[in-house]
Amino acid sequence: MSVDASAEPLPEDAPRKRHQRKRRRKVTWIVGATALILVVIASYYEIESNALLASSSGTAIVTVSGGESASSVFGAMASEGIIGSASMMRLYTLVHGTPTILQGSYQIHRGSSFSQAFKALSAGPNVIPIDVPAGFTFKEIVNRVGAYGANRVADEMARAASSGAVRSAFEPPSVNDLEGLVAPGRYLITPASTGAQVLRSMVHRFSVLAAAHGLTPTTTSNGLDAYHLVIASSIVEKEGYYNVNMPKVARVIYNRLAKGMALQMDSTILYALGRDGGRVTTGDLAVRSRYNTYLNTGLPPTPTCMSSGAAMNAVMHAPSGSWLYFVLINKAGVEAFSNTYAQQLANEAIARTAGL
Repeated sequence: MSVDASAEPLPEDAPRKRHQRKRRRKVTWIVGATALILVVIASYYEIESNALLASSSGTAIVTVSGGESASSVFGAMASEGIIGSASMMRLYTLVHGTPTILQGSYQIHRGSSFSQAFKALSAGPNVIPIDVPAGFTFKEIVNRVGAYGANRVADEMARAASSGAVRSAFEPPSVNDLEGLVAPGRYLITPASTGAQVLRSMVHRFSVLAAAHGLTPTTTSNGLDAYHLVIASSIVEKEGYYNVNMPKVARVIYNRLAKGMALQMDSTILYALGRDGGRVTTGDLAVRSRYNTYLNTGLPPTPTCMSSGAAMNAVMHAPSGSWLYFVLINKAGVEAFSNTYAQQLANEAIARTAGL
């Protein structure tokens, strides 16, 4: 074997230097990759925080429940397209602080920047939820809307109803009154809502509710057209009060109308007097009004309140029976029905014993 005497031996530290070069390259690669990731994150944050690529339009409503976390709210906002990323919004709040988010509903523009969303949340709820229960009159609805702080909308609702700007398909041509032709439920009043818009949604919801129980503008039943069926259902709502009583109350109304008897319903007198509940006195029975169903036969000229689906269903599916009278006989809401006046007097005695 021959040996090349001219070959230089490797330095003793050559392996160490190769290792150092590899480590430097690895560190450089890690630093570069980290820098690239940070640039990507920063770019993504910049895009999302300023909604630079936002494509959504319009507004969305987010409702915050009591005790809900900001993180949960951001998630809901992202799902509605208000912000692009819930995680980036959380990062934003690490720098700018977390807004005080009050319970309630917020209408916010879709595609908002983080600063815009932050400002909207900090300003507090701007959507007013209005719950209107069955049995309310139109005046009571308007008053509630005003009482919740939406005075402009309340005034516009009253004007839209009285002027005929908003009408129901159930209104006869000769009638210009939406009493009883709006539906119970929750309505959301936003900063951009108008009274006419809110009223149209109430009228539309009534039509949907009525149709679900077989009542449409062309329906006739028991000799009554659709509008008069709505009037009957409003009386059933007030007189029956509890769902279990309503079907028989509807049958009493039909039986009395068929015999030409005065309906003698206290709720119609209370409506004429602008009162909601309470005892009807002898003096009240003499009030001169078309709504006094003691002095006038037939139905009153308009509905007297907003009906529930249960009242509509009772009117559309009243059971067979010959009842002509009923009276509340205990404080649990039980009503006793009878065919004769003598039976009615006996039931009234039971009511007096119960303190009614």
